[in-house]
Parts: sequence; structure tokens; C-alpha cells
Amino acid sequence: METAQSDILIFIMAALGGYFLGAVPFGLLLTRLGGLGDIRTMGSGNIGATNALRTGNKALATLTLLLDIGKGALAVLVFLHWGRDMAFVAAAGSLTGHIFPLWLKFRGGKGVATVLGNLLALNWLVGLPACITWIVVGFLFRYSSLAALVAMATAPFYSLWWDDTSMAIYTALAAILVWYQHTDNIRRLFNGEETKIGAD
Repeated sequence: METAQSDILIFIMAALGGYFLGAVPFGLLLTRLGGLGDIRTMGSGNIGATNALRTGNKALATLTLLLDIGKGALAVLVFLHWGRDMAFVAAAGSLTGHIFPLWLKFRGGKGVATVLGNLLALNWLVGLPACITWIVVGFLFRYSSLAALVAMATAPFYSLWWDDTSMAIYTALAAILVWYQHTDNIRRLFNGEETKIGAD
């Protein structure tokens, strides 16, 4: 009985800990600290690194990217101590927190960097290929959204090859959520209206 209660408590801690860590809006905080105003009033209105790049401050955008990856990884690493299942819970929490932060009226980022941080911490053999896919597609086609979509779509296959079914299930669910967040980007890609990296 005590073990069951302990497991429930750890589950709640992993979910909430992951959520509140993921909900830290680094893009918003950094642009404000940098004197650049509210990132939500710029470009796409997103708080992620791609929109931070539109401020013209590449260092700030890079730091936003690294911190968003870092919080996804940290959530996993903290709760791996209690087993991989709890790490998955924390990973899901961090992704949910990034996309739906309580203090931003549940309007956050699209989750790509946070998912990649999750994957790198859960199994770098899955996370690294996903990151490389993201970088290569972005470099070749100059569309951040397309790079994100392809990286997320291929991650479940990397999981099946280098990990197990539970990892594949998490990456597939995360990919569905990230793809949903990119609905407008997908429409613009099909219509030839999507903005390329560095175009603005």
C-alpha cells in the first residue's frame, strides 16, 4: 500500500515538475531582458527560438533554443532516478508545459526543441538523429517548420530502431502534438507562403 502511494506521489511530482519546468518561457524572458520587447507581438507571435531569431539577435535566439532543449532534457534526467516510466511522465509534462504554459494563458511554443531535449536525455541514439534530421532539412530547404515536421515524423522510426516500443509510442504521441501545433505552417507550406529561415 505504501509503495503504491509512493508511486502515485512520484507520478504527480514528475507530471507537475515536468510541466512547470517546461512552462518557463525562455524566449519571452530573454527578449524582455534584452530590451527587445514582448516576443508575442513579433513575427508569428510564438515564444520559441525561430521567432526569437526574427528579433535580429542570433545570440538570443540560440540561447532560447539551447534553454528550451535543456529544460526538456532536465525534466527527464531529474526523474530517471525513479525509473524510465517516470522519465516519460516528466518528458510529457515538460512538453505540455512548453506548449500550454499556465501563466501565458496556455499559449506557448510549438514544442520541437523541448521534445528534442526529451529524446536526447531518454536515449541520445534517438535524440541525436532527430536533431541531425532537423538541422539537415532546415539547412537544405530553409524552412524551420518543415525541418521540425520531418524530424518529428522520423523520430518514432529512430525509436523503433535504436530503442523500444515505449519510446516509439512517446515520440509518436509527441510528434502528433507538434504536428498539430504546426497546422498553420503546413497550410502555408502547401500554399508556398511559408517564410524561410533568415528571410525576415
